[in-house]
Amino acid sequence: MQIYVCVKHVPDSAANIHIIDNRKIDDTVPFLMNPYDEHAVTEAAALKKQVPDSEITAVCLGKKDAEKTLRSALAMGADRGVLVETDETCDSMTTARALHAAIVRDGHADIIFTGKESIDNEGMQTQFRIGALFDFPVVTNAVFLEVTTDRARVTCELAGGRTREFQLSLPCVVGAGRGLNTPVYPTFPDVVKSRKKPITCLSLSQLDIPAPPGSTRIVSMMPLEQRRQPREITGTPAEQAGEIIRILRQEAKVLS
Repeated sequence: MQIYVCVKHVPDSAANIHIIDNRKIDDTVPFLMNPYDEHAVTEAAALKKQVPDSEITAVCLGKKDAEKTLRSALAMGADRGVLVETDETCDSMTTARALHAAIVRDGHADIIFTGKESIDNEGMQTQFRIGALFDFPVVTNAVFLEVTTDRARVTCELAGGRTREFQLSLPCVVGAGRGLNTPVYPTFPDVVKSRKKPITCLSLSQLDIPAPPGSTRIVSMMPLEQRRQPREITGTPAEQAGEIIRILRQEAKVLS
């Protein structure tokens, strides 16, 4: 089985991120693998153990530094990597086309894993665009996966903690959610072994992908400022509870 995992090189959410010229972030901050993609790689590694003669290929679009994220994927169980290099900031349309072209150039996919979203853009679109380009069925926010010879049974988490089960024919695209597994982080020997695993580097221009019919671009960026106005609620416990309910219902509008 040919298993592909699409991973993204993102800024560490714990880092102190600075915005430059209102258009980009200071990329000298630490970068790492998108946390949702860790679940995708972990699930791919688990599937490989179940299906003999499987191969896992991690694919990433990004700057040269994104090779570090591919090495992390290799240390977590991927067999080889493909890096599509670009200094451009790509939207989900271009990203999906680049990942699709890289996978087609590399081989045949039986199943493609992604994270359900990236923590930097939170677009939650790339897996659906990849599926559309391949004409594969897609599910996202998967919390359970069972793969047989030609089908996948997937449970996905919906809003409000509800779940829904899907039956997909292979090949398919699965967006991993946090509930799918607990990421297995590499040991030191795993890291050492990953340095010897191959990574194929391509430039985005080499793939010669067609321009998408639409595009998005960053107009400006600014730090989020949360402004809160504390308000004291007085009275008896019953009066305080009543006031809190009124606020939730009439002001916050989270109760009907």
